[in-house]
Amino acid sequence: MKQILYILLISPLLAFSQETIEGMITEKTDGSKVFPLAGANVFWLDTSIGVVTDIDGEFSIPYQTSYTKLVISYIGFKTDTLTIKKPRFIRHLLEVTGDLDQIVLTARKQATSRSYMSAQNIMTISSDELLKAACCNLSESFETNPSIDVNFSDAVTGTRQIKMLGLTSKYILITSENIPSIRGASQAYGLSFIPGTWVESIQITKGAGSVVNGFESIAGQINAELQKPSKDDRFFLNLYAGNNERLELNTHINTKVSDKWSTGFYIHGSSLQGRHDVNDDGFLDMPLYNQINVMNRWQYTNPEKGFVSFINVRYLNDEKQSGQLDFDPDTDRLTTNAWGSEINTERFEISAKAGFVNPEIPWQSLGVQVAFSNHNQESYFGLNQYDINHNSLYSNVIYNSIISDSRHKIKTGLGFTYDHYDEFAIGADFERTERSAGAFFEYAYDDLDKLTVTVGLRFDRHNLLGEFITPRLHARYTPWEKSAFRASIGRGKRSANIFAENQNIFATSRAVTIFNANGNIYGLDPEIAWNYGVSYLQGFNLFGRKGDLILDFYRTDFQNQVVIDWENPQEVNFYNLEGDSFANSFQVELNYNVFDNFDFRTAYKYYDVQTQYQTGKLTKPLIPTHRFFANVSYETPLKEGKTSQWKFDLTYNWLSEQRFSSTALNPIAYRLPEQSPTVGTLNVQVTKVFSPKFEVYLGGENVTNVRQNDPILGADDPFGSNFDTTFVYGPIFGSMYYAGLRFKIK
Repeated sequence: MKQILYILLISPLLAFSQETIEGMITEKTDGSKVFPLAGANVFWLDTSIGVVTDIDGEFSIPYQTSYTKLVISYIGFKTDTLTIKKPRFIRHLLEVTGDLDQIVLTARKQATSRSYMSAQNIMTISSDELLKAACCNLSESFETNPSIDVNFSDAVTGTRQIKMLGLTSKYILITSENIPSIRGASQAYGLSFIPGTWVESIQITKGAGSVVNGFESIAGQINAELQKPSKDDRFFLNLYAGNNERLELNTHINTKVSDKWSTGFYIHGSSLQGRHDVNDDGFLDMPLYNQINVMNRWQYTNPEKGFVSFINVRYLNDEKQSGQLDFDPDTDRLTTNAWGSEINTERFEISAKAGFVNPEIPWQSLGVQVAFSNHNQESYFGLNQYDINHNSLYSNVIYNSIISDSRHKIKTGLGFTYDHYDEFAIGADFERTERSAGAFFEYAYDDLDKLTVTVGLRFDRHNLLGEFITPRLHARYTPWEKSAFRASIGRGKRSANIFAENQNIFATSRAVTIFNANGNIYGLDPEIAWNYGVSYLQGFNLFGRKGDLILDFYRTDFQNQVVIDWENPQEVNFYNLEGDSFANSFQVELNYNVFDNFDFRTAYKYYDVQTQYQTGKLTKPLIPTHRFFANVSYETPLKEGKTSQWKFDLTYNWLSEQRFSSTALNPIAYRLPEQSPTVGTLNVQVTKVFSPKFEVYLGGENVTNVRQNDPILGADDPFGSNFDTTFVYGPIFGSMYYAGLRFKIK
């Protein structure tokens, strides 16, 4: 058994044992329709063995001949106990309880889902939701989700920046299958390096995450689960073309090599070579680029022995050019002939994970995650050169078990990370190595009914951040039917990569200054913050239709923060926080199935994000205080014996005024008002499904043609002292239309 300690393994895949029973739990709707029920409890009576159904209502549970009574329960539904005499596939339908028995319910598989049972506030976005928009890469995967804010970081590079709880992505732990993937050198552009078709589902966790995944998470976690070679289509093709001359191709080729091995080749290519200047400021509205992205993924599954593993090898080459229309990199690079920028990125990564469940003791499991990446970026922005090479190694060992019975679960393990950075910025070399080793323990109590509590603690020793403890606590209580009240608190700590995370500073004429130069990282101290949050989820049935209401409030308090001070228009200053810095986020969201195949989602969000600057406490620039969101989707009914249908999706976003950082010291011609105008955008998409193999889609982004007229300050003098591309509050290009097709062979 000691040899198991050296097996590569990952906790989300630890669901195999010597013999299992699989099945699907559905809910009763109108007498003729049934749909998957996610989050149902499935457990063996008088044992410690239990699982929860996934977003498709499916489950797999260990089986022994002594197990004969299988209990299936879900809040608001009748609890059923099945007699099992031998292993078989189980398809079971749950019926609603109490007064709900008199209501005829109509629903279908949800494109997004929330668990009533989890202690953490987690939303799962399925591939069905991702198809509601073009979703060419991960940064474009949140257009129909109100929890994530998306905007451009500047007016020249076309980089999309996401925010959650009022904080930028550097405070979010972004992972691929729970392995940190977008951090360090990839922080600025990494979201565009994960093609949308590669993603099977996305889990968004608000607030403090689990200690299992590290100490860096502050605002939450976004985890992308990738397509599995054993479940993905044997062949998949997606073609995309936009009126901005953007072209994309995605191809998946999956092969079952043997009864245990499957492999998949995932190929992405994208290009934009059209020069567009809609606002006539002499600058490209979006960069020219070419990207090649290739991944080979291997999957090994041996349910008899309890093993499962994945091996990924990926290579990426991404080349971007932006700047003035007449910029020629062959003659104008790093000269004042014309302002231009090139960002050339090459990235290689390999990761491995595997899973083993003890066949004799199926509630015990062990896992290891290992990943290595090399990220090399060579770039310049006008006369500012920025280069970075980042080598990263990540490993995590996870052991899962129970205490007494399955109501008391534990996770414990060890983690190690290594990062070497070699940068050239602001005319100087910056090189450092970070190493951290840590141990974690997490205890989860679940009474299988109303209460779930998860308590986690980890200890890490970091060569630059020192020795420190990271506590996390999550709790869920169900006071009545179809409800979940959650609370969380946790601490996060991270080193700020001030240049890699804020590359828009180079697309300005501002002088860069670093104060408090006594810390270990660029002379600065690590960032430390506490996150507190409460949320309430209530499901309901109104006029025979299903819906849910979600309210949440989160506050992030920084004990220390690396402040990025834009308040002098000639400078950008980095310094340690002296005073208060906090982010308050309140959100209310309503989801309702209005009638058959017609879903409505709306949300309102309020932000209060303030920081103590050298000039006083101010609201963070370019964060709207209010945001309104609405999405409607409709699918035509499938006729008996037919597989063709239409799908319609519409999304509206409205943002209130956003504060501009001060431009009072600029000449009058280069001054901005204190706040931006409000912005409202409308996106639409229509999909025609001809068969399970073939569909086409046509869509428009910002169809109301809202544009920020002068996104670049000082565009008439790009090498002058007032040039700044960072005052972006809304769309630059205007309306954009696209079309595409999807073809697949099961």
